[in-house]
Amino acid sequence: MGMTMTQKILAKHAGLDSVVAGQLVLANLDMVLGNDITSPVAIAEFNKLNKEAVFDKTKISMVMDHFAPNKDIKAATQCKMCRDFCGEKEVVNFYDVGEMGIEHALLPEKGLVTAGDVVIGADSHTCTYGALGAFSTGVGSTDMACGMAIGKAWFKVPSAIKFVLKGKLNKYVSGKDVILHIIGMIGVDGALYKSMEFVGEGVHNLTVSDRLCIANMAIEAGGKNGIFEVDDQTLAYLKEAGAKEPSVFAPDEDAEYDEVYEIDLSTIKSTVSFPHLPENTHTVDEIDEVKIDQVVIGSCTNGRLQDLVAAAEIMKGKKVAKNVRCIVIPATQKIYLEAMEMGLLKTFIESGAVVSTPTCGPCLGGHMGILAAGERAVATTNRNFVGRMGHPTSEVYLASPEVAAASAITGKITGPEEVM
Repeated sequence: MGMTMTQKILAKHAGLDSVVAGQLVLANLDMVLGNDITSPVAIAEFNKLNKEAVFDKTKISMVMDHFAPNKDIKAATQCKMCRDFCGEKEVVNFYDVGEMGIEHALLPEKGLVTAGDVVIGADSHTCTYGALGAFSTGVGSTDMACGMAIGKAWFKVPSAIKFVLKGKLNKYVSGKDVILHIIGMIGVDGALYKSMEFVGEGVHNLTVSDRLCIANMAIEAGGKNGIFEVDDQTLAYLKEAGAKEPSVFAPDEDAEYDEVYEIDLSTIKSTVSFPHLPENTHTVDEIDEVKIDQVVIGSCTNGRLQDLVAAAEIMKGKKVAKNVRCIVIPATQKIYLEAMEMGLLKTFIESGAVVSTPTCGPCLGGHMGILAAGERAVATTNRNFVGRMGHPTSEVYLASPEVAAASAITGKITGPEEVM
């Protein structure tokens, strides 16, 4: 029987000729990731193992992004614990204020992940790196601790769903609309512990940024991971980022999939996920008036340069609606600098938005944009659970940067075409 992309990667890293869905394997790791919330727990568990050193000081990354710059004493203490550990263990890839970015934007940008890698991270959106042809998945802090110690992790090999993409996205429609469309179609448990594998000629019409966004939200459909077939765009991105030599795995023709979906990208419309689950989706042409109080453009899902360019195009020469707070968060320092040099930050500020240093901030209700009781936000983030960005009675509407920017201008959920 043939294997999927994910199964081939896991087989190689487990030293096996083949694997099947449901099989338990012990796989070698290429990268172990943690942030300022999850790493302290992992460090405490690591210290119980009485290990003198981490398994490979070049294959561990800690990124201070969730509550950094430190929002309070507890956050400062957590970051200090990570800082001290990485200094003592000589961890190479430690990123603090001034160097850091949102972890799932930073690692690809730094070339720390490549096609064919196996990556675990103590953050559920570690599945982002599947956009580059890697098997990457979120784990608990205890698994992170063991990964740092021995460079291996146990996996149950997932079965898979194939998404055959064709066609090309229309103007003002992007990767966020694609993944919201898919989650709306299959539900938040539609890919439970499965590999979501994206193939077809439509893949080549998606930018790497689109793919990173789509893979990022595989977990919102319950997926173990999301993964895209590698093409010339992927290889060019990896080369520019300085990543190590990629290992490219294509699915076998007789690979077994639980379901196969064909999606014509040209039919996808601007899509919004209503509270309080990502599967509660509506296209903008179906939405009655929904007034909003805040817009957030950023996060590991949509804080890349392409996202900021798209938002700035819509906001240029216009003003954020009165009584709407618009917060723009470039995902990394590099993106921040590029956006500044392109004049995007000037556009945002002149429109009445505020631009933040890279941070996860409001996405998880951390800081830099908490919602009060009854407030509504349109956000380019990845989750809209009850209380996700603040008060339990607040509401989060997930959308693309294009929809978020248009909504900031009108003060209500709005399709980009309506303001252009």
